[in-house]
Amino acid sequence: MKFAALVAALTGALFAGSAFAADTYDVDPTHAWVSFKINHAGWSNAHGIFKTVGGTISFDKEDIAKSSISLKLDANSIDTNFDQRDSDLKSPDFLNVEEFPDVTFTSTKIEKTGDKTAKVTGDLSLAGTVKPVTLDVVWNAESPLPWDAKTVKTGFSATGKFNGLDLGLKKLTDFGLGPDLALDIDIEAIKK
Repeated sequence: MKFAALVAALTGALFAGSAFAADTYDVDPTHAWVSFKINHAGWSNAHGIFKTVGGTISFDKEDIAKSSISLKLDANSIDTNFDQRDSDLKSPDFLNVEEFPDVTFTSTKIEKTGDKTAKVTGDLSLAGTVKPVTLDVVWNAESPLPWDAKTVKTGFSATGKFNGLDLGLKKLTDFGLGPDLALDIDIEAIKK
C-alpha cells in the first residue's frame, strides 16, 4: 500500500512538474525594438519603428511547441523619421490609430526548426484586419543580469516579410510604398 502511494505521489509530482515547465517573461519595453522597412517608389527602402512595445512570453525550453507569445505595439508610437509620413501612416488611410490604437501579434503555433530557431505563426491584428503571419525566430540567450543575479533575461530576434495589401493597408501603392513589408524584431524579456 505504501509503495502504491509512493508511486502515485512521484507520478503526480512528475506530471505536475511538466505542467509548469514553461517560464513566463514580460517584454522589457526599454529593450524591445520592432522595426520595418518598405520599398519607397523603387528608390530605396523607407524605415520605421514602433517605439512602444509590450507583451508576454511563455517559453517552454523542453517543448517549444508549448510556448506562446503575445505582443502589443502602440500604433501611435510609429516613427519613420518624417513627421508628415508618420501623420499619414496614423490616419484612417493606413493604421487608423484613433479607431485601432494597438497592433497585436498572438502566436497560434510554434514549430522548432533548429537548436535555437523556430517558425512562429500567429494572428497579426493591424488596423482592424487580422491575418495569420509567420515569423522566423532565433532565441539568442538567457542569463542573469551582471549587476543583479536575481533578475534573469532572455532575448529573441525575429524577421518576417508580408504583403501590406493583405494586411489591410490598401493605399500603400497610392503613396509609392511597398507593397512588401519586412519586419525586424529584437526583444529582451524579464523572467517573472
